[in-house]
Amino acid sequence: MNGMDEREEARSRIREAAEQEETFLRLVASGRLRGERPPWTKVVVRPVALKGGRRMQFSYFDGRKDITKNYRPDEARERLEEVLSMPFRQFHMQSTAGDLYVRVTKKGKVSVARTGPSRHETEPSLVHDRQKLSVLPVDKSDAFLHKLGLTDESGRPRRATYAKFRQINEFLRLLLQVFPLDELSGQTVNIVDCGCGNASLTFAAYHYLANIEGIRTMVTGIDANEEIICGCRELRDDLGWEGVDFQVAKIIDFVPAATPDLVLSLHACDTATDEAIAQGILWGSRAILAAPCCQHELHSKLAAPSFRPVLRHGILKQRTADILTDALRASVLRIMGYRTDVVEFVSPEHTSKNLMIRAKKGLKPGHKASVQEYEELKAFWGVGPCIEKLLGDRIARYLSQ
Repeated sequence: MNGMDEREEARSRIREAAEQEETFLRLVASGRLRGERPPWTKVVVRPVALKGGRRMQFSYFDGRKDITKNYRPDEARERLEEVLSMPFRQFHMQSTAGDLYVRVTKKGKVSVARTGPSRHETEPSLVHDRQKLSVLPVDKSDAFLHKLGLTDESGRPRRATYAKFRQINEFLRLLLQVFPLDELSGQTVNIVDCGCGNASLTFAAYHYLANIEGIRTMVTGIDANEEIICGCRELRDDLGWEGVDFQVAKIIDFVPAATPDLVLSLHACDTATDEAIAQGILWGSRAILAAPCCQHELHSKLAAPSFRPVLRHGILKQRTADILTDALRASVLRIMGYRTDVVEFVSPEHTSKNLMIRAKKGLKPGHKASVQEYEELKAFWGVGPCIEKLLGDRIARYLSQ
């Protein structure tokens, strides 16, 4: 059987599984064939129930936005054919009966594998807004979320803690944008959370990747507060999660057992965020997610005469210092070879500390334009940021002497 025949046979199996209304849960198409560029980075297909009856929901992602459309069965067949004809590298079909993995190798050979079901549902969930509401399940009991007090026994979010539940889900969405699931399959994912605090997001990352998606995951949370770490270990032991470790340590002193794939710094105070980003770079982490908290380092150092009308007002000066601090952090990450952006973490109505610096390796370090932007920004404001000092010679080689 040649490559084209193999692909058509695989497509036929996917079509057949998608037509089984009693068992079909979700289809995820992702990755791209060598030399090809699909119009989307990922397409997710799942059944939903609307007022007009059962529909098939197609969610299209391109890395910056997502578009969701619901189709009647006859329309859905045409849309499914479109997705199957796109040059995706892999298709993951999930059903209550088991999973079907279809992968196309670099040489064009088609690999088809069947496994047991990776999802916990015993029947399809047809809640049409579930993907928008939650990455974590909301239609069944979840021991982890219940122990955190975020859901009731039926798995529904509690009104009093809904903001925290929403924050966890938005964090997981950002994590998946940095590391799509197709990049993580077949490997161990190592995560270090710097200044983990009570570790609700640390636990959430492990829970989603390891328990829900079945990806082998090792997570280490570190914090200088021994009492907090003891509480995290108690919850870890209560849940029985062997892949989660907590250590009492300062960020600057910690040495991970393995090179982290992802370094987290979620609301670590002041220069602790700089320490986490710098250590992530020095450790060679593939990606860094940092949600800054209070930032005081530059507040007393700003010296830009043309901005005197801004800096004479305490609240405006503080916000300017916050923005400048994060802009400098993002610039340093780009200089060190990370594709970086700053995005809204959660809605400002939940917390004013709602920004996330999102960085992933993929650039050549020392990009001249990035270095020039960074040095001009420093010179204009007359500052020398902490993160540059923490990186020392690793960044000095790229800067003007």
